[in-house]
Amino acid sequence: MSLVPSSLAALHSGAPVVHAASADGVFSLLWLVVALPALGAAVLLLGGRRTDRWGHWLGVGTVAVSFLLSLVLFFALVGRDSGDRQVSQHLWTWFTAGKYTVNLDLLYDQLSAVFLLLITGVGGIIHLYSVGYMEHDERRRRFFGYLNLFVASMLTLVLAADYVGVFLGWEGVGLASYLLIGFWQYKPSAAAAAKKAFVINRVGDIGLSLGSALIFVTFGSTSFAVVSANADKASSGTLTAIGLLLLLAACGKSAQFPLQTWLLDAMEGPTPVSALIHAATMVTAGVYLIVRSNFIFSLTEDARTGVVIVGCITLLMGAIIGCAKDDIKKALAGSTMSQIGYMILAAGLGPAGYALAIFHLLTHGFFKANMFLGAGSVMHGTNDDVNMRHYGALQKAMPVTFVTFAIGYLAIIGVPPFAGFWSKDRIIETAFADNFVVGLCALVGAGITAFYMTRLMLMTFVTEQRWEPDVHPHESPRVMTIPLIALAALSALGGFLILNGWITDWLAPVVGTHEEKSLAIGALGMSLVTLVVVAIGIAIAWTFFGRRAVPREAPTQVSVFTRAARAELYGDAFNEEVIVKPGYTGIRGLSVFDGSFVDGIAEGTASAFGGMSSWFRLAQNGFVRSYALAVLSGAALVLLALLAVNFS
Repeated sequence: MSLVPSSLAALHSGAPVVHAASADGVFSLLWLVVALPALGAAVLLLGGRRTDRWGHWLGVGTVAVSFLLSLVLFFALVGRDSGDRQVSQHLWTWFTAGKYTVNLDLLYDQLSAVFLLLITGVGGIIHLYSVGYMEHDERRRRFFGYLNLFVASMLTLVLAADYVGVFLGWEGVGLASYLLIGFWQYKPSAAAAAKKAFVINRVGDIGLSLGSALIFVTFGSTSFAVVSANADKASSGTLTAIGLLLLLAACGKSAQFPLQTWLLDAMEGPTPVSALIHAATMVTAGVYLIVRSNFIFSLTEDARTGVVIVGCITLLMGAIIGCAKDDIKKALAGSTMSQIGYMILAAGLGPAGYALAIFHLLTHGFFKANMFLGAGSVMHGTNDDVNMRHYGALQKAMPVTFVTFAIGYLAIIGVPPFAGFWSKDRIIETAFADNFVVGLCALVGAGITAFYMTRLMLMTFVTEQRWEPDVHPHESPRVMTIPLIALAALSALGGFLILNGWITDWLAPVVGTHEEKSLAIGALGMSLVTLVVVAIGIAIAWTFFGRRAVPREAPTQVSVFTRAARAELYGDAFNEEVIVKPGYTGIRGLSVFDGSFVDGIAEGTASAFGGMSSWFRLAQNGFVRSYALAVLSGAALVLLALLAVNFS
């Protein structure tokens, strides 16, 4: 039986209820935010070579206009009363199955508003950067078509009003990421990386599809409004199952343990792809899903515990992997795993951490996109070399790239007043207030982050030059450096969104409120402890990579810990031994069983009946005399039988 929305029930459970007014006025333009990038993708992918000369600017323009619309909508939402900041727009009826009807509706509230600004704002900057980065690629128009498709899918995901709509955007993001990661498909490594990302994400997608199905069975609807209003009526076991299935989905999209192995291979795609998909948007989809489903997770401590465990493991794994990678993009990819782990951890802390997870998601989108594009600028000036052991002393040859990258570096390690200090320190503080072990994991992760990011900065920009003879480092063109400057400014100033509790107050109607727990040493004391740990990480990195010469080739005589980090903590080896090889063995066994037993029965039965038919066919030879003999013989047998009966 379908459950009917009840405001009182939701308020009793502590979960906010989605009361969305119909879109009117400027909000009637909400659909255009998604439609413009989708239209751009359609024109670029279907228009053919006639769009090659101007197609890249169409891609940039559609996302730029979408960003301007998002800004207008945001300020219109700010201008509304705090209790009236949820707007719903009905587009059309998507499909009907029996009594169940799924409408394609958009939900615009405080949470989706910040995501729209992030996706279209940072996405637009990355689009502009790509104009220069992909200038000499003959398939540039198609690349921008894929970028537009990705942006449209991501916008659909965060604007959907129910889980079915989320699934539509979720799968669109998966398709677009496959196309972008494998864009240089002539490289076997790129094709393999795209396939790996697609397959592993399908594992996570099972969680979302089953979770949505269980939500429908439980509540009779997949609408956020219905589920949030009636979540407290479901059993704790059901809520835990739903929460764990949604966590599985988040692990796939956000590259969290145990589905994290695709992310580093995905660096085979063009660098703007890494900045867009693996820094600011796609990998944050899992965080969005958990926070959007706060009305589920707030009621199940077991599922939240699972989220915290996954976040802790991944933030440490990603940081350790980042310490040993010489490929600049893979070092940043390990960092992305770690920072998303912080967001997942925060989301697992419940009402105390939902807003902090989104806050760190925003600041991370700024500084990580900045650093990925900075890495692309370095590659652009060094003949596309990705090995940091072949860099060094680039701060003079590439001053704009160096300064903007340095701002991102200071932000991610948490140096005040840069963005990461405000967001990551609040997560560490809240984690300690909730559980000492969880807080310790977050604190250790901050120290390791300072180590591997300092290592990256030193090896790339500060130490002696180790360039190849044919490399002549140079600064990137303005179409690439202007986006770097914009993202660096956001990395420096983005943390001030927390001032006066703005970001937490803004998101409170969606994620709920909580009573903050205080630490014995206070927030200032916790910040000082974190800064000391960060300083220790910087000092260790300086000792090993600043004061010593960096060899051009990676040392082979290393510790077991370094070997493990280089092998990405044997994640791929584990999957190979535990999943892939047993899977292949099982498939081969099933193939033999199918061929020998199942097919044997079917083919043996056919052969038996074929033999019998050949024997019976001998009686049907077409000769009249044979038929007459058969009739005579039959009659004689009948006569003999009658005589035998009579004489007996």
